[in-house]
Amino acid sequence: MTTSTTGPADRADVPRLFRLSVEVGDLEEAVAFYGRLLGLEGRRQGGARCYFQCGPVTLSVQDVSALGAPPHPAAKALYFTVTDLDAVFERAKALDCLSTELVHDAPAGAIAVRPWGERSFYVQDPWDNPMCFVEDDTVYPG
Repeated sequence: MTTSTTGPADRADVPRLFRLSVEVGDLEEAVAFYGRLLGLEGRRQGGARCYFQCGPVTLSVQDVSALGAPPHPAAKALYFTVTDLDAVFERAKALDCLSTELVHDAPAGAIAVRPWGERSFYVQDPWDNPMCFVEDDTVYPG
């Protein structure tokens, strides 16, 4: 078996992430929640879903209630960059969705500068999907 050592920077066809999906249990409630939290208008799609254009990546909110099973929450947080973190924080606070977890011994639901330098806060949607909002000019690229 041959292993390629060609890195993504050496290739012309680098895969790009274009859509992330979260499962919810009520599309109407989810459209209202995500529209308010993100400050965006969603685009309804067939198949009980709604798309929110978040830069080059689309957030697909999918209602799985017709399947007769509860939604599966995302395993880890989805990360969003924003220029006005305080405005998004106020919307999240009004939606009562700030995380109650701890991140490096600090409240995740509070705006904080994390040990890696990002200014951020975490939320949890009504279906337990975790998300983090990071101030754009503090993103740590790794």
